[in-house]
Amino acid sequence: MSPGGHKDMIFRAARPSGDVFAQTVLVHLDAAYNLARWLTRNDQDAEDIVQEACLRAYRFQDGFHGGNARAWLLTIVRNTFYSFAERNRAYAQDVEFTDDTVAAPDVEMSTAVDSVEHLLEQADTRRLVHRALERLPAPFREVIVLRELEDMSYREIAIVTGSPIGTVMSRLARARKWMLQVISDMDEAS
Repeated sequence: MSPGGHKDMIFRAARPSGDVFAQTVLVHLDAAYNLARWLTRNDQDAEDIVQEACLRAYRFQDGFHGGNARAWLLTIVRNTFYSFAERNRAYAQDVEFTDDTVAAPDVEMSTAVDSVEHLLEQADTRRLVHRALERLPAPFREVIVLRELEDMSYREIAIVTGSPIGTVMSRLARARKWMLQVISDMDEAS
């Protein structure tokens, strides 16, 4: 199925009574697929996760009381991924981690932010950045994807991940520094 094909399948499944659902939630399918794709690193699994997440969102739409529908859907996508990962050992973390166990290299934070943003803008380094992003553990990968690719605020990311804003900021800082180090290492190796 093509990356946009997930939309057609889910829109067809929505009943006429789901018009509000389609207008508030399904408009965020691209963001849902993008997050699922980066978390799973696999197109087919991402499509399955988005489909399951949309079914859950539809089933529990009464639990949505207005507000940020995008953050609500992405929270469901994230939780669906972690449920999927628990059932499928292929997605088990290679390394146990906490925020303190991912050692960030000695790089100034402003340098790391500027450098990562600069690399994302350069088309010829996009593949290198994607490879580095894929190497991050899922909790760090998800905050980078939500912030840099989905342009979500720290507050929105905190809602999606169920983490305090300070944790989101800390994970972003560590993820950016770690990515910069991985990119540097890959660049030196080539």
